Amino acid sequence: MGDERSQLLDRRPPEQDDGGRAGLVDRADERAARRNLRAQIARLERQLADAFVTAFPMGGLQPPPAPVCAEPRILGLGELEVVRDDLTERLRDARATISRRADEQHEKRLALERMLLEPGRYRFARISCEDLGEPGCGAWQVRPRMGLIGMLMGWWQVKLSSGCPLAGGRRPVSGPTRS
Repeated sequence: MGDERSQLLDRRPPEQDDGGRAGLVDRADERAARRNLRAQIARLERQLADAFVTAFPMGGLQPPPAPVCAEPRILGLGELEVVRDDLTERLRDARATISRRADEQHEKRLALERMLLEPGRYRFARISCEDLGEPGCGAWQVRPRMGLIGMLMGWWQVKLSSGCPLAGGRRPVSGPTRS
């Protein structure tokens, strides 16, 4: 056993005298790898910011996870790769969410078009402006024209509600009050 081990140790390649250039090459390679990873991370963060802006009117995205380490430090190559991979996964999820919401809005718009063409087939259907991706709190509703009589006669119409009532109610009267 001892002889085999000493033979293995003797089989190592002889160390070459490179004048200390190996350390410089390794540092240069590491610097280039760091620069490349930082550029990838910056590109992914820009794309994730664009996705956030795109998704904001649609309801937004999930907030990013809380940082594990809050103290400033220089990340190693492995840690930079983990950050890049996490950003890639978050960007993929954000794009999937945006795509899914856009498809849902498209389906709601098609349903609204059908409601407008044939309101009698979509009795009491309701699609909110939020479902369509529009601002405001109004809703498109299929209602009978002229109330109960219109419902019995089959007279249906699509109406857009005016939206939310005033949140604060009536304005307070300004100025001095007389007693």
